Amino acid sequence: MNKQSKKEYSLLPVFIVVLADLIGFGIVLPLLPYYGKTFGASALLVGLLYSVYSLAQLIFSPMWGSYSDRIGRRPVMIISTLGSVIAYIIFGLAGSLWVLFLSRIVAGIMGGNVSTAQAYVADITTEENRSKGMGMIGAAFGIGFVIGPALATGLISHAFHQFVAHHGLPAFGHWMNRNKYAMPGFFAAFLSFCSNMFVVFKLPETVDTSNRAVSTDRPTRHTVFSKAFWQKLSKQSGKDARGLLFPLFAAYFLLAFGQASLYSAFPLFSKANLGLSIEQIGIQFFYIGLIAAIIQGGVVRQLTKYIDEGKIFLAGCVLMSIGLGLIPLAGSLTMLSVYLGIMAVGFSLNQPTMLSLISKEAEESNVGATMGTSQGMQGLGRMFGPVFGGFLFGISDGLPFYCTAVAVAITILIGFKIVQTEIPQKEKKEPVAAK
Repeated sequence: MNKQSKKEYSLLPVFIVVLADLIGFGIVLPLLPYYGKTFGASALLVGLLYSVYSLAQLIFSPMWGSYSDRIGRRPVMIISTLGSVIAYIIFGLAGSLWVLFLSRIVAGIMGGNVSTAQAYVADITTEENRSKGMGMIGAAFGIGFVIGPALATGLISHAFHQFVAHHGLPAFGHWMNRNKYAMPGFFAAFLSFCSNMFVVFKLPETVDTSNRAVSTDRPTRHTVFSKAFWQKLSKQSGKDARGLLFPLFAAYFLLAFGQASLYSAFPLFSKANLGLSIEQIGIQFFYIGLIAAIIQGGVVRQLTKYIDEGKIFLAGCVLMSIGLGLIPLAGSLTMLSVYLGIMAVGFSLNQPTMLSLISKEAEESNVGATMGTSQGMQGLGRMFGPVFGGFLFGISDGLPFYCTAVAVAITILIGFKIVQTEIPQKEKKEPVAAK
């Protein structure tokens, strides 16, 4: 797709598709520990409820990305959003722990929507505004994690029970009272269905498959456990490729690992050291999501006009490392909010710029597989992060934050390497006559 044709597309439809899906994801996520406990799940099994999703995403996201390169973005997004509908319905109907696990596995398998959306953004944006596009995906994450938990804990259940009481549906209301997690699951399914309908009717295809030779690769060759898959990625080089693809994959893993470790250890630390209630901890997560939505939705777009992506990415890695390392030193709720803010600003800066840099390292015909693999690396980080954070917290309250800060600090070295090889902004702009 040339630059002229990219201008014919809008980022708004794909933003709406991802936002609807991620609000549903944000509704279900905070309910998992409590839902699991109703079936007698231990702390280990609750952790596994999170991990099986990430494991399935690690395996299947690269596969979905490869298919989107071959058959188009729309078919993959239609399948994945419809799969999410099924996963959330299973979640709502779960009558045992193994069914709840099944819902998370199906959700992980069908979790190719975000990585395909990232490939879609890479298709329709020029190199100059790539970070803006990826920032909109990041903003959808932030908004989803702000709105989703609020809906899960209040509005959905309250509104539904009011409806049941008003219309006199005692039998259904009795069933809902026995399974108070059903309605959040069904509402998340409804949002994914809306996302699916929006893809079907409003999202144009960006991949021209008419002139592509039919691939003879078997699906197994598109998994992260296939040697051929990694060989194919290592041989590709996009227009601006500088041999940074695998370091960027490592950075994505480390940053996701750091964020996931925070999410498991932070509530424990806040309750034990500062005496915060569940509601106060929830407000802090709301605060993090709000920062992500603001910075990735607008601030990054303005920064990339004047500052190279590599420098923004490097600044984000530095701030995230500092914020994580300072959290154990917080002696009050105010200072905790300040340190969390530093961490959130850092993550919000490095996330969209990193995705933009990854997409530029990929060949045009292999963007989907590349973005799918990056999503798999994120899933891998989210799989190990919560276990790491919880284990270290059992040793010492501050240990998970210090160790995670050191792990995230490795991305600073990757950021320096990117900056050293980056072409300055003014040299990137081509003369109008040459276009």
